[in-house]
This record gives sequence, structure tokens and C-alpha cells, in this order.
Amino acid sequence: MTQPRVLISDSMSSLAVTEFKNRNIEVVQSGKLSPEELYDIIGDFDGLAVRSATKVTPELLSRAPRLKVVGRAGIGVDNIDVQACTARGVVVMNTPFGNAMTTAEHAMAMMLSLARDIPAANQSTQAGKWEKSRFMGMELTGKLLGIVGAGNIGSIVAKKATGYGLKVQAYDPFLTEERAATLGIVKVDLDTLLASSDIITLHVPKTPDTANIISASALNKMKAGSMLVNCARGGLVDELALAVALDSGHLRGAALDVFADEPARENPLFGRDNVICTPHLGASTVEAQEKVAVQVAEQMSNYLTDQAITNALNAPSLSAEDARKLGPYLELAQYMGSFVGQLTTDPIKKLTITYGGEAKDLNTEPLTTQVVQAVLERHNTSVNSVNARELAKQRNIDIIDAHNDGRDEYQCRLSVEVETDAFTRNVAGTIIRGRPRVIDVKGISLESELGEHMLYITNEDTPGVIGAIGMTAGKNGINIANLHLGRRSEGDSAIALLEVDEPPTDEHVGSFRALTGITDVRYLHFPSIGSAR
Repeated sequence: MTQPRVLISDSMSSLAVTEFKNRNIEVVQSGKLSPEELYDIIGDFDGLAVRSATKVTPELLSRAPRLKVVGRAGIGVDNIDVQACTARGVVVMNTPFGNAMTTAEHAMAMMLSLARDIPAANQSTQAGKWEKSRFMGMELTGKLLGIVGAGNIGSIVAKKATGYGLKVQAYDPFLTEERAATLGIVKVDLDTLLASSDIITLHVPKTPDTANIISASALNKMKAGSMLVNCARGGLVDELALAVALDSGHLRGAALDVFADEPARENPLFGRDNVICTPHLGASTVEAQEKVAVQVAEQMSNYLTDQAITNALNAPSLSAEDARKLGPYLELAQYMGSFVGQLTTDPIKKLTITYGGEAKDLNTEPLTTQVVQAVLERHNTSVNSVNARELAKQRNIDIIDAHNDGRDEYQCRLSVEVETDAFTRNVAGTIIRGRPRVIDVKGISLESELGEHMLYITNEDTPGVIGAIGMTAGKNGINIANLHLGRRSEGDSAIALLEVDEPPTDEHVGSFRALTGITDVRYLHFPSIGSAR
């Protein structure tokens, strides 16, 4: 196996380099590059580790045929075109927990600084003034803190705030009552939070739903004399409307670590004593930068060496342990999907994957993705586990993941059913002695391993057909390695699966198809099975 190569294109702790090297991954730390310089070298790398400076664009991705994973040492991925990465089958990972504590602490520092006017008081005192009566602060104990977004960082803020004696309420559509109770906070709607909170702190990503969540209308609903803190993402707050609310005296103050346009050289909020601004420092501690550097290196290394996926924005999570445990089942999913995909030339409307026996108790999401990938490989050679579901969505394929709790003669069963306008076809398989086997095709039971080169023949169940198949193979110089037969009932439809040593030509397939009693002949190719033996 070729040693994976990773490029670190932004400033990052040297611990990341150490981690990559410890995992036997070749790593290059380039320092700051222009887009053109990055374009020139990115084609030689399997992974790209970034912070916020490098822009991962469709143009960059078009120059990176080897690229498999982009790792962001931090939370925000505004600089990464995740959709373009998904289309090209590139996993995008971030490190949402490495700087959570640091960002939460920064938000608390902002609240304390606002409440006691510390920046303005510091400036005044160092200017030789002694304006003790000017800086009348606000006590936090007993005040009501409103948290917008009670995820990882918001939850840490909630815990720290209660330690300061604040009462806490939160607005978060994904926050359950049980989780709120565990955190010791009250779940409320956004309007209630705006109208009743003495301090509001934002901890949500910027999405179409959250952009300008603190709009002019929201600011007008906020409690008179309240304060606003934003250490999350720029663009969550209408900055012009906030300036108006501050100038009017409706709000006591605001503290912002992030801005709509960064780096923020000019801003309508600058120059006000009741506004605290910092240059996106939420994650800027030595400890946090070391944590995210190590974490992104660990995650990328796990993916490049073991196919384990952690904290991915565009692929299901799969631990290294799960990857090892699912190995035989992923192989089975690949072969069943490939089998039915090679037999299906009509546009697919629905794809149903049903798990039975011990398979139903597994993490089936990666298995379903593997089936979808294998089905689509006939039509799109660039499909992989990252973009398979998106490509299926683009083709309007409805994907159903089902479990069968009934008893089964096999220890595990994976069934794939494909539906088109013309027909419905089903193929099922199992694992025997660690190897995948087909056990059912179109309701016909048989038990067959899959070799690299297979002939799939459907025929009428009449005497002499199998002999004719053998004679035709001999005449064409085709050596049959294995032959497996199945039929629905005596005299009904039957199936023959032939493993052959070499791929048959179109003329060979035609000679089988011309035999009396033969209804269909297909050549099926399973390249990885031959190499796995």
C-alpha cells in the first residue's frame, strides 16, 4: 500500500506533524501559499489539513484527483465548499470539541467584561482619569441568561453561567426537555428568550436558518437594558441594526468576537464604549490549538489508514472498531449491490436494503451506503461512500433501509431490492466462513460464491439445458471453475451462475444466449473478489 500523503497548508501546531508521522503518513507543512501555488502541488496529496486561511474551492478540488479527506482544525467550515467536496467524494472533517471549552470561556469573559465595563474602565484609568462613578456595573448573580444554541459550546456556557449564579434558559430546536433538565436550564421559544433575557449569547452555526437570527425585529423584541454576546459566527447579527439599538439606549451593550466580514477593518460597531470587539479569538489559546491540531491529525490518519470516519460533515461516522467489525459485511454489501446494479439497466426508482439475522443489529448506515455505491458504479465511476447518497438523490432514487426481525435459516442476511418502472428485482446474500455468498436471486434459492468473472444465465427448467451450457463453454474454450444452480420449482424458471477463468467476449455471451431454453445471459464482473482470494 502506498504511503498516504497529507499537506498542512495553514499555520498549525507541530503536534499535528508528529501525530501524522507516528501513523506512518508522509506530511508536508507548506506554510502560507497563494491559491496558484496550492493548485500546483495539491494533486500529490491524499489529505489536506487546514484552519481558516486556506479556501477549499471547486477549482482547488479539480486539481486534486488523489484527495480523499479535508480536515479542518476547528469548528467552522466557511472556507470549505462542503457541497463540492461531497460531489467529488472527499470527506470533510472538523474538530467540534477541541476548542469548545476555550470558546465557552471567551464568551463568559465577554459577559463579565460587559457587565463591569472593564475595557472602557481600563482605558480611562490608564489615561490618568479616575472615573469611579462613571462605571456603574451590573451584577450577574440572579440575572437571566438566554443561550441561542445549546449544543456542545452552549452547554458548557450554561454550566459555567450557573456557577456564577445566573439563571439560564435556552432556545434550540434540537434541545430535548430531558437534556435541558440535565443541564439545569429551561427550554423556551426564541421570542420568549428575546423578551426576558438580561444577557443573550449566541452559539449556533451560520446556516440559512440562522443567518441574521438577531435581526432588527429580534433586537426590538429584546429586553430593554439587556446585553448581546456573539462568539459563534459572523452573520448571525444584523450589525447595522445592532448599532441603532445601542445608540438608542435600548441595549446596554454588546460584545462580538466574530463579524460578517473578516478581517474586520471597519465596522459600524467600532468606536463605542458599550461595545467590546475581539478579532475572532474564541479558539485562540495554546491549549485549544494543540487539541484541534492533534484531533484533526488523528481523524485524518484514521480515515486514510483504516477508513474510520469521525466528525465528518458529509459522511456517516464509522469508528476504526466498527470498520474492522463491519469488514465482511461491507464486502457483502458491495457484492450484492454490484450484482443487482449490473443486472439493472433501466432507471431505478427505489432501492430497498433489508437486514436480517445478526446483520440487523449492526451499524447499517455504512452498509446501506456501500450498497448504493455499488449499485451506481455501473453508471458513475467516480462514485464513492461520500457522494453515493447524494448521487442517488440527484437520480431521484428513493433509498429504504429496513430490518427483518423474523427468523431466518441463515445467521445473517442482506437483501437488495431494486424497483424500476419495468420490474422489481431482488438479490440476497449471506456470509459463510467469512466470505460473501449469493443465496437468493429473484426468489430463487441457490448458494454461490462470487468469482471475478461470472456468467448469470436464466433458463427454462427443461432437460438438456445445463448440458448445452457445458458444451457451448467447451466449444468456446471457456473453463468453468464453479457452477451453481437454482430453480423456483420443477419445470419453472431456473438460474445458473457460472464462475469462469477469463472474461467472455460478446460473441461468447451471444452463443449462450442462442441456446434453446435460455432466456437471458449476462456477464458479471466482481474485480475485487478475485484479488481478495
